[in-house]
Amino acid sequence: MQTNLPIDTSDPRVRDYLTLVRLQVLTPLSLAANIVTILICSIVVNPSIREVEQKYPSSISPHPWLIAIYILLLYVGQLGYCLLLVLAQKQQTKETIIKGVGYPLVLANFVMAAWAITWVFEWFIASTILLGILVVLLIYPNVAILTTHPPELKKRPFDVAFIHAPLRFFLVLPLTVMFPYSLFVTLGLTWKPNHPEHSTDDQWIGFGVMFAANLIGLIVILARRDFVWCVASVWINVAIWSTGTKPRPILILGILFMVLHPIALAGVLWWRQQMGRREGRIRLSENDTPEA
Repeated sequence: MQTNLPIDTSDPRVRDYLTLVRLQVLTPLSLAANIVTILICSIVVNPSIREVEQKYPSSISPHPWLIAIYILLLYVGQLGYCLLLVLAQKQQTKETIIKGVGYPLVLANFVMAAWAITWVFEWFIASTILLGILVVLLIYPNVAILTTHPPELKKRPFDVAFIHAPLRFFLVLPLTVMFPYSLFVTLGLTWKPNHPEHSTDDQWIGFGVMFAANLIGLIVILARRDFVWCVASVWINVAIWSTGTKPRPILILGILFMVLHPIALAGVLWWRQQMGRREGRIRLSENDTPEA
């Protein structure tokens, strides 16, 4: 097939280069749209994101300032990712960006910006649908980079800091707190701010949702030895139980998993280290030859 382009787009290397160029343009644009929209919906408009959250407290609503710091770190990580898009020299890093992350992160930033608009207008059904789409969009790149380009802190620290960390932080936030909370608001599982005693009405539903989210996180942490997910999950648990108005089961569960996640990660790392030492000893004994 004849083309008017002066380059051969059937060459995989050319296609990868064009993908990288598009990502260098679209990713900062989508991040800017995300940041500006969140700032406007948090500071300028009335009611703001925070004010809407205050109107509909639930058994799993998080502490606003801890979530704000979490999102700030997420944006810092994405800014570092945008720099990697331009400055990356290692071929493995470029492959992680092109074949691992790709366009889903771009779409996810636009979806989060759209969520902020629907939230301040209190279009909760649309907000919940958008957060569900956000989770689906972020699952693919996280799975891709974990399976084909796993984090190697010693060899590729910038990849861990600016690819793995922001992607994992981005996924954990809507998966464990934003989507369930929005669903609670949509289904009416909230109480009036001047009647905090009503928080016990749906505490066991919140307990079940929180337990399921933490169980998923624990499985990922144990299976992948994922310290980034561990940090994100601990942060979310602290943000949920630190508001001071949570039912006792929610408080106990949050504190339990806040402690359990790092202990489980340390345990599996210690076990793999011990197994590696044992395998090394076995290989050494098999290679030993008796003296003549």
